[in-house]
Amino acid sequence: MRGHLIEARALEAAMCDARQALADYDGTLEWLLRPNVSIDGPLATEVWVFDSTLTKVLLVNHRWRGWVPPGGKVDPGETPREAARRELFEETGVQAQLIATPAAATVRSYHPNRTATAGISYVAVIDQRTQLASEIGQSAAWHRLNEPWQGWFSDDRLRMKQCALRLGDGKAHS
Repeated sequence: MRGHLIEARALEAAMCDARQALADYDGTLEWLLRPNVSIDGPLATEVWVFDSTLTKVLLVNHRWRGWVPPGGKVDPGETPREAARRELFEETGVQAQLIATPAAATVRSYHPNRTATAGISYVAVIDQRTQLASEIGQSAAWHRLNEPWQGWFSDDRLRMKQCALRLGDGKAHS
């Protein structure tokens, strides 16, 4: 989607986070380094929120994308990490500390009629008993990582499961 300039601060932060991410699924860093990337926005962000046993993930039921992690676009003046925390709170009512190392970097389309954009996925681990305050029209709920759910990105469950395994092995930085 055109018309969403990516600010220099956000682009720099996205490049740094893409370099540090546990996984880059789509050549995100190369995508971010393209000459005209700043006019190809917006940037996307999301949070993979795991319960303390690392067997469940918190998802929101998007009106047409189905069950997806809380997230959205990076607004002017924000870095992807700042946007991730804001979106998590807006969509679930959860305020959580994000793990230092991002989970993933992707380039994909969030709508069938829009071009692909870069996205950074962050990680938080919270107590499953944390009270949720879902956004109106978009419920939030815990889903088991070993059971499929209906969502826009079919590879996400496996990617999240791999991330949870790395967290459990202590390979991700806190």
